[in-house]
Amino acid sequence: MPVEKKTQAQADLLEIADYIAADNPEAAERFLDAAEATFDFIASLPGVGRTLPFQSPVAQNMQAWRVDGFERYLIVYRVVEQCIDIVRVLHTSRDFPAIFE
Repeated sequence: MPVEKKTQAQADLLEIADYIAADNPEAAERFLDAAEATFDFIASLPGVGRTLPFQSPVAQNMQAWRVDGFERYLIVYRVVEQCIDIVRVLHTSRDFPAIFE
């Protein structure tokens, strides 16, 4: 399935990479590579993620899966028709209910 990164997800990736790069530029590159590889994995198995338990209409049918090798970062995505929409990429410490409700 094709993968489409929403604008906010692209911004999330850059923000996370910048944060990681402040201490370790090589780790930031590894994070971006791992995120892309994880997007491909999700595209091959779209149902792999855990469904987010939020009741908000904004969060309906969203799933989450960890970035391989960076387990504190979650890819939040939605399967729509014949595409995977990457909605956000977030650190697990974030307030998910506030973000999605």
